Amino acid sequence: MTVESWVASCSAAFLLFIGYTANTSGTDARIDPAKAQITVLYDAFGQASAMQKDWGYAALVEYGGKRILFDTGNNPDILAQNAKAKDIDLSKLDFVVMSHRHGDHMGGLAYLLKVNPKVTIYAPKEGFGIYGADLASGFYRKDPSLPPEQRYYNGAPPEVMRFGSAWPGANFQLVDKNTEIAPNFHLITLVSDKPGTLELRELSLAFSTPEGMVIVVGCSHPGIDRIVESASAINPRIHFIAGGFHLVVASDPDIEKIVTALHDRFKVEYIAPGHCTGEPAFTALKRAFGDHYLYAGLGTTLTLNPAPR
Repeated sequence: MTVESWVASCSAAFLLFIGYTANTSGTDARIDPAKAQITVLYDAFGQASAMQKDWGYAALVEYGGKRILFDTGNNPDILAQNAKAKDIDLSKLDFVVMSHRHGDHMGGLAYLLKVNPKVTIYAPKEGFGIYGADLASGFYRKDPSLPPEQRYYNGAPPEVMRFGSAWPGANFQLVDKNTEIAPNFHLITLVSDKPGTLELRELSLAFSTPEGMVIVVGCSHPGIDRIVESASAINPRIHFIAGGFHLVVASDPDIEKIVTALHDRFKVEYIAPGHCTGEPAFTALKRAFGDHYLYAGLGTTLTLNPAPR
């Protein structure tokens, strides 16, 4: 080997080493791209453990190298206790999804913002909502005959009027339509038309896997069937659904209607109901889905691929 070829060989090896270092030194050791699971951090049923049961819902979704907190439960102290019991560090998240404005899903925000004050939080956009809002200033009628001191903003309002949230400084990103927030991660956005929650906007998280779509729901106030139908427009194969189906006070015929839609119409492969699904609905869903029904009590970690378990 000549001196010139030896130098060239060493240079190539050195550049290869530098390239390898550059590609690996920025990798966050906490992220396991192969990890695909949902851990239930907040619910009112579950096995006895160091975690505390309470009415509400929160789950940590880990998929494709992303760590996503879905809802925050009812109480910040309980969320803190439950996260600690599962050795989950909520200061290390890619983003948060708040499904809707009810207290049993947003009550833990105080703890989340204490440990992770700048995290991006996707929340439903509603008029004068608690997560903040904005309106075009053209929403109100104007009377130019009034003197400036009797007119809003002296008669020269901003084009967009922005309103505060219950958590000043939080990084809320408000959503009012189906949105892809990261590659293969979608927010399904629907408005309830049900008595008691009329006009309530709710977000559900849907993400694509090789086996099909996985959907995580908070309370499904707009209807779990409508949420699945909307997600089906993105990917018609619904692999797995976890979360609350809001059948806790539904009649048996209404429960059976939903169960039939999920099982027969949408061909949902696996299901892991929790929170406000309701005990009679647990029974009906387990009967219909058999071994494709997964227990999802507090503290359960549901693995997603290839088959949920």
